[in-house]
Amino acid sequence: MGRKVYVIGVGMTKFEKPGSRDWDYPDMAKEAGTKALEDAGIPYSEIEQACVGYCYGDSTAGERAVYTLGLTGIPIYNVNNNCATGSTALFMAKQFIEGDLADCALALGFEKMEKGSLGMKYTDRVNPMDKHAQAMIEKRGFAKAPPAPQFFGNAGREHMEKYGTTAEQFAKIGWKNHKHSVNNPYSQFQDEYSLEDILNAPMVYEPLTKLQCCPTSDGAGAAILASEAFVKKHGLQDQAVEILGMAMTTDYASSFDEKSDIKLVGYDMTKTAARKAYEQSGQGPENVDVVELHDCFSANEMITYEALGLCPEGKAGEFVDSGAQTYGGQVVVNPSGGLISKGHPLGATGLAQCSELNWQLRGQADKRQVEGAKVALQHNLGLGGAAVVTVYRKADIR
Repeated sequence: MGRKVYVIGVGMTKFEKPGSRDWDYPDMAKEAGTKALEDAGIPYSEIEQACVGYCYGDSTAGERAVYTLGLTGIPIYNVNNNCATGSTALFMAKQFIEGDLADCALALGFEKMEKGSLGMKYTDRVNPMDKHAQAMIEKRGFAKAPPAPQFFGNAGREHMEKYGTTAEQFAKIGWKNHKHSVNNPYSQFQDEYSLEDILNAPMVYEPLTKLQCCPTSDGAGAAILASEAFVKKHGLQDQAVEILGMAMTTDYASSFDEKSDIKLVGYDMTKTAARKAYEQSGQGPENVDVVELHDCFSANEMITYEALGLCPEGKAGEFVDSGAQTYGGQVVVNPSGGLISKGHPLGATGLAQCSELNWQLRGQADKRQVEGAKVALQHNLGLGGAAVVTVYRKADIR
């Protein structure tokens, strides 16, 4: 392990329905980046390296985005890792600090999306999801539904077949996350629904109704990372949050070889990344107070409880029924409203999660505040595939 790494500033835009606001990706990046700089109380000239994530855009959009903050000639890296893009940029920036290549680095993510479900952009080359699609089709066929809810809906179906999980238990996750989002001014949706509303919403792909699926979104998020020396030099000890452990994984052979819908959508990636992050941090799932995890669909939140060790394998349905994953329970999962309600601008999601958890650990989450939150866990997943799991704790710098 190298040097300790701290988050000293975070910022994000409100997540918006695509096309609903007159802005473009440089505007989003400027807003999120400026908020993070102001939060840290430092000028852009202190940033030595920048990692900028987005999935949809031309090759130097990262530079164009960061140029809204300043023109200082620093290295700027364009990062694309599907839905795990934001946390991949964060992981990269962390390694620059950890490896003594920089004392202060910026991770920024944004997305300007099109309306409707995700589709292919290039039809004249191999689809990077071809192995995943082939594995899914061999087992379950291909339905008249968007591909993403099929992948995760099939994982939900496998969980139902193996463990007796019910459609209502999946719906309770959507209900919880919409309820949490009511208190999040950054959330695309801030509407509360009844459980019946969730269950009776239009069916996208069983067991997933529309209110259990994340929407496409526009928005940006940013985090500024620094070394301990930088924190002390700038007097940021009171707000610094330490990254205790962070691991990134990609697909294992088990994603394809074991003919499991759950493993196909990254269960083993998540489980291994979580184990590594726990080992690095000296913390276990029993120590975690607040979690932001990748609930692109309620089915993924369900299986991720188990992959992160928040409950035993096969027990996620009972975990949901007991209310263990909301306020007053064992751990608060997705106090922000999660992807289902907050929205999912692909490149920004991992940095929005980071922002929320930093606010929670600093006691600045307003009506969403998890009382006495000391250890936070972040999980960001992208099919194709990558998973990033991070453990945070409020810094204790003398």
